[in-house]
Amino acid sequence: MNIEAYLGEIITLFIMAFALGMDAFSVGLGMGLMRLRLKQIFYIGIIIGVFHIWMPLLGMVIGRFLSDQLGTIATYLGGILLLILGIQMIVSSFKDGDSKVLTPHGAGLYIFALGVSLDSFSVGLSLGIYGARTFVTILMFGIVSMFLTWAGLLLGKRVQGWFGSYSEALGGSILFAFGIKLIFAF
Repeated sequence: MNIEAYLGEIITLFIMAFALGMDAFSVGLGMGLMRLRLKQIFYIGIIIGVFHIWMPLLGMVIGRFLSDQLGTIATYLGGILLLILGIQMIVSSFKDGDSKVLTPHGAGLYIFALGVSLDSFSVGLSLGIYGARTFVTILMFGIVSMFLTWAGLLLGKRVQGWFGSYSEALGGSILFAFGIKLIFAF
């Protein structure tokens, strides 16, 4: 393969990774509006980056055997999951006390990571059918999504003080809106 074709493929994969990572940025922005410490932000970025490696890898492996239909289903499941998480954040922001069903800690963090990486699974299916370079693709997806998650979390943490007690409701609204976008693809 000549250098121009390889460079073109790398640029294309970076653009795809950036587009897929923007959902991690958006969710990170919403999650950053919760009160998180820098250590938590670091781990959230790492976990989401790892999910953006494993999900497209799984998608690429399955994509070599299946059709595109499963990708659509994964996108809908991701949208539904984000809707549920967004509603939960909005409702819990108006409740007294700190009884949240899902938080970006423990199992809740893995649910968040799964929600934002399901579209990577869908893209992985398509790339598996296409025959893209597996290692370069998943590494690019993971690194870009990790950095975009960190950017969203840090920006959300920065503006959290501006919105006061409504910041978690705003974060939930962002997750809810992104879930709607995934489901209705407009």
